[in-house]
Amino acid sequence: MAEYSYLFSGFKNADAIQNGKKPVSSLGIKAEGKYKLVVTLEKRMAYFKDLMAFLVFFPQEEKAVKKYGDKYGTASKYMAYNVPFVQKGWTGSNLSWKLVKNPDYWDKQSVKLDQISFTVNKTATTAYNLYQSNKIDALGLDSNLTKQFKGKKNYYSLSNGGTYYLELNEKNPNLANSNIRKAISLAINQENLIRILCGNNQVANTYTAKGLTEYDGEDYTSMISSSAKDLYKYQPSKAKEYWQKGLSELGKSSLTLNLLTSDSDSDGGKKTGEALQSMLETQLPGLKLTVTSVPFKTRLARRENCEFQICGSDWIADFADPISFLELLTSKNSSNYGSWKNSQYDKLIAASKNTNNQEKRLKDMSEAESILLDDTGVIPLYYEDDAWLIRSNAKGWICKRSEWNFKEAYVTK
Repeated sequence: MAEYSYLFSGFKNADAIQNGKKPVSSLGIKAEGKYKLVVTLEKRMAYFKDLMAFLVFFPQEEKAVKKYGDKYGTASKYMAYNVPFVQKGWTGSNLSWKLVKNPDYWDKQSVKLDQISFTVNKTATTAYNLYQSNKIDALGLDSNLTKQFKGKKNYYSLSNGGTYYLELNEKNPNLANSNIRKAISLAINQENLIRILCGNNQVANTYTAKGLTEYDGEDYTSMISSSAKDLYKYQPSKAKEYWQKGLSELGKSSLTLNLLTSDSDSDGGKKTGEALQSMLETQLPGLKLTVTSVPFKTRLARRENCEFQICGSDWIADFADPISFLELLTSKNSSNYGSWKNSQYDKLIAASKNTNNQEKRLKDMSEAESILLDDTGVIPLYYEDDAWLIRSNAKGWICKRSEWNFKEAYVTK
């Protein structure tokens, strides 16, 4: 999990360890007995408790890790469990498995279900037929089924805390021009894009997903500058103005750019690429936008190696705080693949990580995000929601940011 090492910043000696100046053994984390973990911080971290809910910080059974070695976590039999259910039958590649009630769980009396069966179907039609024949109780919907069942009985729209957006590689001199970036943003009709995808997503005008954090009953995203958000509305006339200004600054009359997406429609990649190509070439005179659609893993690799001009990307919050999004775009963060940089943004994000005053934190972060959006450092397209059909007799389940909790779930007759 080296890509998440930045999350430890603020823990005693974490930064020095990452810079190779101190040994890992000096990290300010230690176990005191079987049930107590002590973390020593170098600074105040208002989001510390939320951070601890992220899987990177989950406890590991040392004996199991050493026993299974490289196989640890690769199949059901190579795991250790301290949760309500034990996974059975997953080999690492098969398409069905079970969660069985854990007899050793400390609060097993609160666990109502004895077993939960999971199955992955390669076609949406097969999955839907199983639901229709009462063989499954819950069904994740693809875009076509979402369009068919949206708003009907047993339909659920579940926010996954994610945003789909465009990353623009500012090492490319054309995309380093802020007017070109603004033109691209204003030329995109997000509502039409969502209709084309037939999904359950919501138009985005912020990088941080909505519904992640509230303060005094107000969503964090409402604190972000309205003028910055306006750059993410479809405004074709303004798009052309910015486009011509950008071309003039570059000394060009036309541009050829490339958009990198995944080749799967399960994540909307291919359809998104085709839709954006049509929109942008129509609204921006002299633009030729080529689309490169590759397998998901290839897209990830090219993105991580900064081998792209424009890349369709998404991010789901690791924990319930805007910093989970915003820290990624600080100048030195290894996940800042587009190389966008702003010193004031960096200062505000650093300040938000070093205070227990939540109101001040959110003010600093919203000011930083306003800077990001005003400069079109990224182009948010939509907030990601998952669509499900769940039978009305399935009760007590909890789903937040695509993470399910079945501890107190039950099924009535």
